[in-house]
Amino acid sequence: MKTSEHDLVLAHLNLFAVLKNLEELVVRDPESARMTADWNETIQFTVMGGPQAFLSFSGGRCTVGRGAARKSTISLFFLSPRHLNRMFSEKANPIPVKGFLKLPFLAKKFPKLTERLEYFLKPTDALLKDPGYLALNTLFTLHTAAFAAAEMAAGEAFSRASTAGLGSGSVLLKVLPEGPAAHIEFDKGKITAKAGEAEKPAAFMYMKDLAVANAFLNQKMDAFAAIAKGEVAIWGQMPFLDALSRVLDRIPVYLAP
Repeated sequence: MKTSEHDLVLAHLNLFAVLKNLEELVVRDPESARMTADWNETIQFTVMGGPQAFLSFSGGRCTVGRGAARKSTISLFFLSPRHLNRMFSEKANPIPVKGFLKLPFLAKKFPKLTERLEYFLKPTDALLKDPGYLALNTLFTLHTAAFAAAEMAAGEAFSRASTAGLGSGSVLLKVLPEGPAAHIEFDKGKITAKAGEAEKPAAFMYMKDLAVANAFLNQKMDAFAAIAKGEVAIWGQMPFLDALSRVLDRIPVYLAP
């Protein structure tokens, strides 16, 4: 069966935009930090006809990488991008090809961490009243949007067309006054996302505070109204902002808010 563009793009988003948040989760969430403090595992994800990625846990840190790990302790195989995506929706299991003695880790410990991530990625109005929860959900939502935009611009036809022809430059997305922030770098067709601030952005989007950023990024606020009220400020080279806006609007097609 031929892999659809939707399945392939979603597989990239799940690995490189959603799971990417584990890097910050184990640092910023005390419960996740305690859970992973003594982990020393590298999980390889290999998707037939799709992407490769790995998660490495060591010294209380998590690294999400692209491609094959230098050395993995666990290796999981997926028959297709759809197979991988169904694992994320809890409708399918991976095929373990290495690390059979680590199956208890995969069955019990690792799911607790991904459940913790899901808790922060799927807010409720009640949870968002907690300032700590609001801060983490905003951080993860911002990072997911930035990294998803880069993946889509590389792999989805509409997003690729939207960003075609742009020169070199970066767009900074930042919550005032002190962050979080992320930026997307455009380099003659190559697009990458990074956490943190850009050195000399060609354009920027500033969000007034965490509450505004959360509502804006979770599409609970009209973008034009937010800009008109000064709650969201945009400045710089508009072609970058226009292209990025079109890509960001496509994210809910793949990742439900």
